[in-house]
Amino acid sequence: MTELNFRRHRRLRSSQAMRSMVKETYLHKEDLIYPIFVMEGENIKNPVNSMPGVFQFSLDTLNAEVDEVVEFGIPAVILFGLPAQKDAEGTGAFHDHGIVQEATRQIKERHPELIVIADTCLCEFTDHGHCGVVEGEKILNDASLDVLGRTAVSQAKAGADIIAPSNMMDGFVAAIRVALDEAGFEDVPIMSYAVKYASAYYGPFREAADGAPQFGDRKTYQMDPANRLEAFREAESDIEEGADFLIIKPALSYLDIIRDVRNNYTLPIVAYNVSGEYAMIKAAAQNGWIEEKPVVMETLLGMKRAGADMILTYHAKDVARWLEGK
Repeated sequence: MTELNFRRHRRLRSSQAMRSMVKETYLHKEDLIYPIFVMEGENIKNPVNSMPGVFQFSLDTLNAEVDEVVEFGIPAVILFGLPAQKDAEGTGAFHDHGIVQEATRQIKERHPELIVIADTCLCEFTDHGHCGVVEGEKILNDASLDVLGRTAVSQAKAGADIIAPSNMMDGFVAAIRVALDEAGFEDVPIMSYAVKYASAYYGPFREAADGAPQFGDRKTYQMDPANRLEAFREAESDIEEGADFLIIKPALSYLDIIRDVRNNYTLPIVAYNVSGEYAMIKAAAQNGWIEEKPVVMETLLGMKRAGADMILTYHAKDVARWLEGK
């Protein structure tokens, strides 16, 4: 046989032990952030139909869920609130005894070591379902900033460890940073939804959070999925305004954006593995079309490989169990 000149890459794949030695990217349970939907009422544990395994909890059923999160070693949760009453200004978002505030107090009293992240937005609290104050059918940017600042302060007072504003109003990080600092919460970090696209992947979340817009859409404040360079402008603004983390949302169809942001900025990056991404895997697994565990692990590993430091995911409890070999 004529001597061939080629490289034998398979040498480093010859066994599990060999593959482990040269593995480049790892997924750890410490990378995970678990979303929880909390709502006013009693004895509520409502399944979200489009998100198998995800529920809406009232405060009296919340402890068991949080206990499980802690047992699995997941370091952080992010809270989304569903109030009993909504109004045009979203006043329930900044009420001292609002649902997110009360859930935060309850969790921190029971598990002080668990990181509680408060989603800071108005869409779940407004009767029109938009993320800011409206006038007619126009979403007002600057008028929304004061409400968002008040919301962040109320969440910090309740004990939130991190404020995570998701509204995509221009200047929202600056307004929240000033509000927190003036209220004495200069040490509370901001996990900004810095790069958030107007995505079709959010559908199941809107059922879970009861936050669908009642008119129009969110394309005047969330980003166009066709745009890449715009992500740099958004990230740069939030960094300049005082963000401590950068969230990129969604994750799966935006791995290039995660890599772009990772290559250009040094802040910790959070990939949001959103509801539609979760629902697709769950539906395919339930139909027997895919094997759930390896697909989930490969998907999240791809987000880490793209440059994410943390992953906000509804798969978190399952992944934590799988990583422990359970």
